[in-house]
Amino acid sequence: MKDVTALRPRFWEEPLASLDREEWEALCDGCGKCCLNKLEFEDTGEVAFTRLACRLLDGETCRCTRYPIRRQFVPDCVSLTADRLATVAYWLPRTCAYRLRHEGRPLPDWHPLLTGDPDSVHKAGASVRGRTVPETGIPEEDWEDYIIDETP
Repeated sequence: MKDVTALRPRFWEEPLASLDREEWEALCDGCGKCCLNKLEFEDTGEVAFTRLACRLLDGETCRCTRYPIRRQFVPDCVSLTADRLATVAYWLPRTCAYRLRHEGRPLPDWHPLLTGDPDSVHKAGASVRGRTVPETGIPEEDWEDYIIDETP
């Protein structure tokens, strides 16, 4: 986790559009759920999370191994911004700080910004640490076999 002491106090309670780049990045809890492949069912609009992780996700740290240049490897990786939240929030995990703040809700008690502990997301069981399967070699038609409940 970044050193948040240099950032504005309780910046996460401010409107998302007012956050600077460092504050925006620090809002991420490091759960890794956004890097799981998802299925969206056309008939219901439901989004289902799978255990299949993006090939760039480190399953132990729950961080992208190539974050600054990720779109060179995964062109459809979404660049999340405050402006885009209205259209993409529905596929973010229900515990995601970006989604919660977009919906006007507070951060969960285990969020690293509240605990000061970057491992609190893992200790709370809210991350995908140790629960993912690499997407490589799994045909898309078999992804339904890997659907999980994304909440901790």
